[in-house]
Amino acid sequence: MKYMMFVCTDTEPDTDPTPETDIDVWVDENDAKGRRLQGMVLAPKATATTVRVRNGQTLITDGPFAETKEVICGFDLIECADLDEAIEVARTHPMARGGRIEIRPLADFEQ
Repeated sequence: MKYMMFVCTDTEPDTDPTPETDIDVWVDENDAKGRRLQGMVLAPKATATTVRVRNGQTLITDGPFAETKEVICGFDLIECADLDEAIEVARTHPMARGGRIEIRPLADFEQ
């Protein structure tokens, strides 16, 4: 099953002083196991553009849609046997300690 992992900042990071895993080690490990299909860091939120259509009008707004302190700063597309494996992959991501990881399965319209 494929899952999208949204890598986000958080206003309450982990305070454990143990060093975090290096992101390159995490990427290499999950790429080698065939679990990480793709991933990228996003440009800063100041570069975001939000597009909406209302009553036939295109509305363009600079910046992200949501006004929150937390922002999506990257993503990883992973393939795992089940949600438990996806949680384990997310748990080991360095940003799980400094930020947060949202896991969402990709919709399967063939079922």
